[in-house]
Amino acid sequence: MRPFQVSDQHAVYFLTLTIVDWIDVFTRKEYKLEVVDSLNFCVERKGLEIFAWCLMSNHLHLLCRSKEAFRLSDIIQDFKKFTARKILASMERESIESRAAWISKTFKDEGADQSRITNYKFWMDGLHAVAIESNHFLEQKLHYIHQNPVEAMIVDEPEEYLFSSARDYAGRKGLVKVELY
Repeated sequence: MRPFQVSDQHAVYFLTLTIVDWIDVFTRKEYKLEVVDSLNFCVERKGLEIFAWCLMSNHLHLLCRSKEAFRLSDIIQDFKKFTARKILASMERESIESRAAWISKTFKDEGADQSRITNYKFWMDGLHAVAIESNHFLEQKLHYIHQNPVEAMIVDEPEEYLFSSARDYAGRKGLVKVELY
């Protein structure tokens, strides 16, 4: 078995999904909301259960699992494909991203080297999946996820960050439907 892969499709995992070359794509509200909408769709229609999440400028952390009739790998693969298409199309169509040409070229160049990629490579391969094997480890990852924006000096308190489940854990309404641990 390869490390950082989903071996049990229904176990709880700590996932990190990273943008190619760690490019800061999620600096615009519109792109962040595409991720939020896609996560909610996966929860409502694809069997994803999210216990914690945090979207940073160039990566997404999830503490999640899939419901019994679904496969976590498939859900995340679909999520990555869909969000990549939506965000890249938005970049091209709206031209609100000042770095759009550079970002598109970088993603196109990354995709050109891989036969399974038709146009652009937006997300890095894999999920950096780490299985949660104890309550202590789950709590540690939950804390880590929620502290990301604090460590990045974006906010003083985790619940102040809009694009995270820390709000839900603080008793406030978050943007993505989560199952509190």
